[in-house]
Amino acid sequence: MHHRPAAVQRRRRRRRRGKATPMDLVIRNARVIDGTGGASYRADVGVQDGRITAIHREGEERGPRLTGQANLDAQGLALAPGFIDMHAHSDLALLRDPDHSAKAAQGVTLEVIGQDGLSYAPVDDRTLAQVRQAITGWNGDGGDIDFTWRTVGGYLDALDSAHGGRGIAVNAAYLIPQGTVRMYAMGWEDRPATPAELDRMRQLVADGMREGAVGMSSGLTYTPGMYADDSELTELCRVVAAHNGYYCPHHRSYGAGALQAYEEMVRLTRTAHCPLHLAHATMNFGVNKGKAPDLLTLLDAALADGADITLDTYPYTPGCTTLVAMLPSWASEGGPDAIRARLLDDSTAEKIRHHMEVIGADGCHGVPIEWDTIEISGVSDPGLASCVGKTIAESAAQRGEEPWVTARRLLLNDNLGSTILQHVGHEENVQEIMRHRVHTGGSDGILQGFKPHPRAYGTFPQYLGRYARELGVMSLEETVAHLTSRPAARLRLPDRGVVREGYRADLVLFDPDTVAAGSTFDAPRTLPTGIPHVLIDGRFVVRDGRRTDVLAGRSVRRTP
Repeated sequence: MHHRPAAVQRRRRRRRRGKATPMDLVIRNARVIDGTGGASYRADVGVQDGRITAIHREGEERGPRLTGQANLDAQGLALAPGFIDMHAHSDLALLRDPDHSAKAAQGVTLEVIGQDGLSYAPVDDRTLAQVRQAITGWNGDGGDIDFTWRTVGGYLDALDSAHGGRGIAVNAAYLIPQGTVRMYAMGWEDRPATPAELDRMRQLVADGMREGAVGMSSGLTYTPGMYADDSELTELCRVVAAHNGYYCPHHRSYGAGALQAYEEMVRLTRTAHCPLHLAHATMNFGVNKGKAPDLLTLLDAALADGADITLDTYPYTPGCTTLVAMLPSWASEGGPDAIRARLLDDSTAEKIRHHMEVIGADGCHGVPIEWDTIEISGVSDPGLASCVGKTIAESAAQRGEEPWVTARRLLLNDNLGSTILQHVGHEENVQEIMRHRVHTGGSDGILQGFKPHPRAYGTFPQYLGRYARELGVMSLEETVAHLTSRPAARLRLPDRGVVREGYRADLVLFDPDTVAAGSTFDAPRTLPTGIPHVLIDGRFVVRDGRRTDVLAGRSVRRTP
């Protein structure tokens, strides 16, 4: 019996299949930037059942032309894997807003939430009430959310069944929030955990990992997570590592002690044999101007010695957080009610002021606060909207009072819910860090407030337009790799992050010549330009520049 070579049989099967059954979608004449960092190429790309099933490169002999039930002529648009936002704060926004154009319109197809050590699972009733108040500035108070879950698995199920069972706008992976875990196990006390409390935290982390979390986050300038010492964090990281997850810390200082804080996280995770992903890895404040090379030297030495490290950044200089986060940690012990009581007491409030303005509070990264760098970006009480867009120093001058008086009043009147932009970054540091080989993109986008940071709506087109096309900090191919395959590798996703046959059809088509962030500090909710099409699971969530009604997002759970 004559046997045809296997390759010939495969080609004939492809030809027969192509003639008999058109694919769901064929994207023609695309400039494929595949996410690997390699040179782009022209190709037709076929999509079937949510997967990339065929890539016919220009000039290659691949049998008959691909046929599709639907066809899209890319007309020279770049076709890339969907972007992965490694640091997102859409924990409630995904449940609240089926449109979620803030991310979908950027080409984001997957967000990593549960960041900075504070989110909504695992919780009990007490912890849920406390965390809702603690991060009102990030996500709103949640009064419009039905908090039916208490576990990590329950939260992921809530994402999958959101909006009448249709799902969510984009995919989402979850990090177990270490601060919430500590709050659950031992409240808001600034002390070492007892053996029983540490065991409880280990169990909560292990349960969350088994239920699908991809790792654990910390906010080590936020209470109560910052009260954990290195030995406690190491033990929790051992649990994360045992379940093939990674640790994502917002570490103890981005200011006066930044290098030491980075060293601490590298040392801690190496002791625990846990992969490390450094959240919004910046070098801020005047003390760190021009010091990005010092950070990269530290990381390069650890990488050369076998450490497993990645990081994310956003392509802007100002940071964004809550005003209450600027307080010294001792002033936050006991939680929101205790903070308010201290602010109401004149003598204690004066101690807080002295610590912030003279000593340098740990909440402000050990640097004495400069009120002219603290711009109010959002308030919970609409009656305080006149404060938005002004620095504390400007508002104080208008009232003829000292800045601390203004800040204290705002904290109390807004129930600790005010968000801020902190103008303390350095452009040369931003560019130096984003070039590094382990860098990925993360928006750190807070969607609440009247004037959010423009990174929430603009991070990914800002990378493509300003930093790749205009400034040439990286090539377009390398930039796309930072936003796709690198984060997919950190998340251990075997079928995302690259345009490749068999991979999921999470795709973005953009115009390299025009893609740009529309969002600005004056108009932060403006959508980007030059991103006409976004697909998740082979379905258009953005088509011809407009958000469709498709909800193709689901939870992306860690697999054993």
